[in-house]
Amino acid sequence: MLLCANLNQPWNTTLQTTLLLLRKCKTSYDVDQIHARLITTGFIKSHTLTTKIILAFSASPFSPLVDFARCVFFKYHAFVSHEEDMEDPFLWNAVMKTYSHGRDPEQALVMLCLMLERGVSFDKFSLSLVLKACSRLGLVKEGMQVHGLLRKLNFESDLFLQNCLVSLYLRCGFVGYARQLFDRMSRRDSVSYNSMIDGYIKMGMIDLASELFHCMPMEYKNLITWNCMISGYAQLENGMDLAAELFQEMPLRDLISWNSMINGLVKCGNMEDAQALFEKMPKTDVVTWANMINGYAKLGKVDLARRLFDKMLERDIVVCNAMMAGYVQNGYCAEALEIFSHLQRDGNLQPDNATMLIVLSAIAQLGHIDKGLAIHQYVEENKFSLGGRLGVALIDMYSKCGSVKNAMLIFESIENKSVDHWNAMIGGLAIHGLGEFAFNLFMKMERLSVEPDNITYISVLNACGHAGMVKEGLICFDIMRRVHKMVPKMQHYGCMVDILGRAGLVTEARKFIEEMPVEANDVIWRALLSACKNHENIDVGEPVAKHLITLDSNDSSSYVLLSNMYAGLGLWNAVSKVRMMMKERNLKKIPGCSWIELEGTVHEFFVQDRSHPQVVEIYSLLDTFSTSNSEVTPCRHRVWGGTSSQL
Repeated sequence: MLLCANLNQPWNTTLQTTLLLLRKCKTSYDVDQIHARLITTGFIKSHTLTTKIILAFSASPFSPLVDFARCVFFKYHAFVSHEEDMEDPFLWNAVMKTYSHGRDPEQALVMLCLMLERGVSFDKFSLSLVLKACSRLGLVKEGMQVHGLLRKLNFESDLFLQNCLVSLYLRCGFVGYARQLFDRMSRRDSVSYNSMIDGYIKMGMIDLASELFHCMPMEYKNLITWNCMISGYAQLENGMDLAAELFQEMPLRDLISWNSMINGLVKCGNMEDAQALFEKMPKTDVVTWANMINGYAKLGKVDLARRLFDKMLERDIVVCNAMMAGYVQNGYCAEALEIFSHLQRDGNLQPDNATMLIVLSAIAQLGHIDKGLAIHQYVEENKFSLGGRLGVALIDMYSKCGSVKNAMLIFESIENKSVDHWNAMIGGLAIHGLGEFAFNLFMKMERLSVEPDNITYISVLNACGHAGMVKEGLICFDIMRRVHKMVPKMQHYGCMVDILGRAGLVTEARKFIEEMPVEANDVIWRALLSACKNHENIDVGEPVAKHLITLDSNDSSSYVLLSNMYAGLGLWNAVSKVRMMMKERNLKKIPGCSWIELEGTVHEFFVQDRSHPQVVEIYSLLDTFSTSNSEVTPCRHRVWGGTSSQL
């Protein structure tokens, strides 16, 4: 308790002592104690003290002190007529800044209205704070009203306020208005040019940014200008040559300059030049290392990424996330979890939302339900919010680890669900073959007026397809077009063909393809061919297969499907012809593959694969099964298992 050490001291101390006590406050409880004593002692009536409290704590990093400064201002100054407060807006500006640059920026506009209503003088700084709030909130109409007020009060020619207006219009996406204002300015400075160039770059208008950069007087160009332009060129497909030229021309470079160049080279996959630049850098930071690690990982060179990671003397959570993400992207999920375990043991770095997303993705790929449960507990203990992407990842993890019940419990526990949460849950039900539940959840979305997106429809249509729910699939497709006015994409058409094909409605599926407003791709035709094979419909399947072979004669899957269809119908001469065609074109069938997880290790098997270190024991065990049960077909040369199974 903050006041315990001071309760025996007389409260008729100096104002300075009171301010010192306030500075020690870190919580609302501490502030409330001081506030209560100020009231009981009557000190709160001191205009000098309340003024000092407002000025001292309006810029505090501790929100309880900022809230106290606001409270004191509105209770003892805003509605009390002090001549100095009416004539000098300094105190009003101090409080207004807590809103425009902090929490509740819309209150800055309310304060300006209050100043106008009470006849309080305001200055250009007051107006700049309101424009800042409008920029943060994207309130272009209110910003225009302030612009009108500036013109009315003859403040429009003020360079500082003009720069604020340019920034406002750019932040709100009104680049044309910003440029008009910029062109009408009688005087410009570095801020004017930098704001305009940065605005162009953020809107992807690199050509206009470049044009303005080259027109800009040299004395106005500073590090911000050069760095901004380098990052702009780095966005272009072939812009790194221009960025490199600019980098060489720069009179001075800072860490941002070097990092911008490395980031651009990493994005275009040029790790050779990135490495050369990295080695020349006079100074690096964690951003530099994270960029390099990320670049090598994206190219699949995880060993080089790890080598860099191990060289670092000091790491932050961003670098650890980059290394973990690199491992996950390349299928080394166990290694990613190892880094996370080290973070937990070490305790120096605090995992953030990005860390948890990577960890959950790794667990989902491995199917480690026990580790998933442990991470879920960690998330709850550390009070991570499930309202955003983390909740989505947790639902997805449980679904992929086989616990759709836990996924549903997480889903139900999230109060303000986004469409992504609904998509994750519908997708989870779909992969477990629970089409009816997925469809019902989709209809619940409709009842609650949750706006679905493209992914929603892909998930629910997939669910209907796997569950053989043709009628429900057609209903979803109809709702998509008629109710939500969404234009179906190729994936949605593919799902519909799959729904019809799986149900044996092969003719209807072909008719659906023919009536599509866009030309079907090879994936859709192959889905139809697969349905023809499964339902032995050679009349539709044969021309579809020939069409697919015409589209891509080097894709072996079309030949295999056609051959299997012929084999199913006993047309062995036709099978021989297809196989001969494959042989002539040097095409090989991609072997089937099974994954089996045993005690946390995922084992991969291909057809006729004998590369596993325990292959002798595996085949011996399979032979035992085949001899002990006459109903099981001997599988001396085949791998037993599905596409994926978990032990």
